[in-house]
Amino acid sequence: MVKSIIVVGHRNPDNDSISSAVAYAYLKNELAKRNGQTDVEYIPARLGQMPPESEWVLAKNGLEAPRVITHVYLRVSDVMTRDPITISVDAPMLEAGRLLKKYNIRSLAVTDDAGKFMGLISTRAIAERYISATDALQDDDPSSSMAVASSLIDSLNQRVGELMATNVLELDEEGLLKEATEDLMASELREGIILDDAGRAIGIMTRSDVAGAAKRRVILVDHNETLQAAPGIEDADVMEVVDHHRIADVSTANPIQFINLPLGSTATIVTMQFRQHGIAIPPAIAEVLLSAIMTDTVILKSPTATDIDREQVDFLASIIGCDPVEFGLEVFRQRGGEDDMPVEDLVCTDSKEFQMGDDTLLIAQHETVNLSGVMEREAEMREYMRKLIEDRAYTMVLLMVTDIMAEGSQFLVEGNTRIAERAFGIECESEGGNWMPGILSRKKQVAARILN
Repeated sequence: MVKSIIVVGHRNPDNDSISSAVAYAYLKNELAKRNGQTDVEYIPARLGQMPPESEWVLAKNGLEAPRVITHVYLRVSDVMTRDPITISVDAPMLEAGRLLKKYNIRSLAVTDDAGKFMGLISTRAIAERYISATDALQDDDPSSSMAVASSLIDSLNQRVGELMATNVLELDEEGLLKEATEDLMASELREGIILDDAGRAIGIMTRSDVAGAAKRRVILVDHNETLQAAPGIEDADVMEVVDHHRIADVSTANPIQFINLPLGSTATIVTMQFRQHGIAIPPAIAEVLLSAIMTDTVILKSPTATDIDREQVDFLASIIGCDPVEFGLEVFRQRGGEDDMPVEDLVCTDSKEFQMGDDTLLIAQHETVNLSGVMEREAEMREYMRKLIEDRAYTMVLLMVTDIMAEGSQFLVEGNTRIAERAFGIECESEGGNWMPGILSRKKQVAARILN
């Protein structure tokens, strides 16, 4: 059975989070092939809508978007037995017994001629049929033994459909295992069945499956903080972390590979891992990685950009055969449409929560080449920020509208503005915001100063 390992970035994913998940999953799968591992598959995933530049670069290169997930709690699909053994509703019980013994299982999915699920036939049903046959046995009547034997022989040719259970619990493949377990334990049978849209059995889950369930296995990229991670991360088995942010509070039961480097992009680290392991980077993956480095470092203008980032940019550009700056500008141009972009996307598409004592802060960033156009929607953005504070109990919401050409950010702050005022020595303006020249990095220039 192939075991899946999810490779996923943070909530409200940016291009670095999406691209790093795609590229690192590709790398891990290539390493698994090289090492002869056929029982594992690394699956890129995301915790929300993709930024337009991510959609563009993936579509341009014919790559699938990462799978959308909402949590990493165990699901029914993580423990169920796929493709259960089936038997025709018209088959004799003798055939059912042979299949149960051959595959050393306790239940068979019963189907009609079209393959549609009809019920379950189990060893329990066979045992109950045997017991019912013995009801005719009477100590003072020797002929009753013959009647019992005759009844048992008849049962061998009895149609499966006559003995199958039809009150079978149906489970959702993507349902939470915890909830499904409660339903299974309360059901009359020991099994639950999983059906596809056509009513065909695609899986079966037993109480034994639940008892032996392992945790969901996850690799985190571009974050290591529970507030930014998938819900259920505390119950998951974190296998690796690849990140370029501060070390936060994700913990593991066992030692793991934890790569955390003070570089401009997680994609930089992923590129270095390809080179370290001697795995060739296809042009499609190179474009994905390069797009992430250029967006996360604001075309290498951010103070987070290092010489190592520049070296990897040159390396990736040589694979693609492009000018990296021109490529970076093309990536940024994909964001467009700010005039009619939903305000929630304008504010929250690239946002992260941070814990400061008992306070939860939201620091969001929108990078643009049209600052004046975005600022025309200031009143609308501020109203939405105040709604976030009311709905989610944030202490402060700070939106950085970053002009990548002018190399600075306009700060819009709502809530407890004193937090930002103390950190930056400013008085937060309620209209127009505060222009912060040279401020391009949320991680290094904003979050770090506020949290310190």
